[in-house]
Amino acid sequence: MFSSSTKHHLLLLVAPPALLLMFGLLLTFVQPVSAASSTPDPRERPALAKRDAINSESKYLLTLPDASETQSRHAGGSVTFVGTATVIIRYDGLTIMTDPNFLHEGEHVHLGYGLTSQRLTNPAIELKDLPPIDLIVLSHMHEDHFDRLVQKDLDRNIPIVTTHEASEVLAELGFSRRYPLKTWEALTVEKGNTRLRVTATPARHGPPLVAKLLPEVMGSILDFGSKSAGAGYRMYISGDTMVFEDIKEIPRRYPGVDLALLHLGGTRLMGLVTVTMDAKDGVEMMRIIVPEKAIPIHYNDYDVFKSPLSDFEDEIERAGLRDKIIYLKHGEKYDFHPSEK
Repeated sequence: MFSSSTKHHLLLLVAPPALLLMFGLLLTFVQPVSAASSTPDPRERPALAKRDAINSESKYLLTLPDASETQSRHAGGSVTFVGTATVIIRYDGLTIMTDPNFLHEGEHVHLGYGLTSQRLTNPAIELKDLPPIDLIVLSHMHEDHFDRLVQKDLDRNIPIVTTHEASEVLAELGFSRRYPLKTWEALTVEKGNTRLRVTATPARHGPPLVAKLLPEVMGSILDFGSKSAGAGYRMYISGDTMVFEDIKEIPRRYPGVDLALLHLGGTRLMGLVTVTMDAKDGVEMMRIIVPEKAIPIHYNDYDVFKSPLSDFEDEIERAGLRDKIIYLKHGEKYDFHPSEK
């Protein structure tokens, strides 16, 4: 018997594209009734400062061996852009990878409903050349975020924090260390004196009706710090989401974001339905989250991405936010340091 998640993905593979087309047309001509927000009243839970967040209770605790525990290290980190939504984040001995996608230019991914997309770029690093990875943060189970090469060759013992739906698929693929989260649940990772707390945040892969046909998605808050000194750096990763009401709860609960990684591209299915942020959405997200800095990712790697980086650059200039943006090409790195706040 197939799990409910497997049935969902099989449906995505065999359902006719006309089904998605009908939904696209429906959303083009009919304004859907806004559903009530599922976000709890913000007064029910106070905002978590960085130091408080990293010491808060989590659903899971993952303790990793630290071969360099006796060595002196200086807290600091970096973000290396590999391509699509894949980045490698390093912080004080921890190495995290997001949404691994290592296909090459000309190769195709399956997006469900008989739809495919061609890759237009190459990753900055090959899967076989990755450094040792301590944790993968997987926003959702789509092939441009967890491709067939990764499904085949990635070490089955790497811990992966993701949605419940994606975790079921990973189990069927043989991945043994899975940490599924619901919105606002968290995983704490400890390696030597370094501590990381990953909290799942709201995300929705398109307009309400279409999102129900696509994989469940999560954004993430990553609070980096140490056991002795608490949190020092807060990062937000949007995941493949549109801007919607529940996003506003993120800065209420997790203010003071130091760096945001924004999944852009204006991904359009069947040329009709937009299911990730375009340039204007990216600016709106900046105004909601209010990060100190932001890095746009997920914008030029596949032919379903219809909102190029140049559109975002123009919108950012018009919004007067240029000083907030870090533009990285594939393979480039941004270094960051924890705040004293």
